[in-house]
Amino acid sequence: MPQVPTVVKLQKIKRIYYKPDGSILVNALNGVDLAVPKGQSLAVMGSSGSGKSTLMNILGCLDQPTDGSYELDGKNISALDDNSLSSIRGQEIGFVFQSFNLIPQLTIAENVEIPLYYQGIEQKERLKRALEILKKVGLENRIEHKPGELSGGQQQRAAIARALVTNPSILLADEPTGNLDSETGEEVLKLFGELHANGLTTIMVTHDEAIGRRCQRTIRLKDGQLESDIFNG
Repeated sequence: MPQVPTVVKLQKIKRIYYKPDGSILVNALNGVDLAVPKGQSLAVMGSSGSGKSTLMNILGCLDQPTDGSYELDGKNISALDDNSLSSIRGQEIGFVFQSFNLIPQLTIAENVEIPLYYQGIEQKERLKRALEILKKVGLENRIEHKPGELSGGQQQRAAIARALVTNPSILLADEPTGNLDSETGEEVLKLFGELHANGLTTIMVTHDEAIGRRCQRTIRLKDGQLESDIFNG
């Protein structure tokens, strides 16, 4: 049986935030090791202040570790400059947030096109790819609507489409059902399940134990360290 490639590899990751006088404000991550195989669904859990948001920011190339190494899809990105990190974010990582972060003045199709615009892709191809991905998430009949004309669940589907339009290596989701009622949240989680079943690597920060159990694997952080690492089957 062929070995599944590792898409995320963290080794001895530390993240220390300092005060202006150089003293330590908080030791947010303290030597985290983590390997995520391609196609795995991973839940990141932990109480407030455990380090899970810091870990998510490092995984998403929004922050850099103070020490340690981070390989994404075989590339060591720990010491890249801001421009290189921005390029990696745009091409390799899809983000889904609790608050959707859609631009209200733009149509859903235009919102989904935005990451491709920053990659310099021409408008005709941008629209083609946006329509393809919107069809995948069940919004092909809403492309001309603006975010305010959609339900919360539809807005989150649009946000997922925007995250997927670049064909990223990993999909990072931060409490993606936090602003949704339970029925709508269930629909969004089913979509995540379908994406994972089709081979996408998904990493979800959640406080909800039930959501954590739906993922193949759950890691729990405490005081900036990996407290547990459980495979849910």
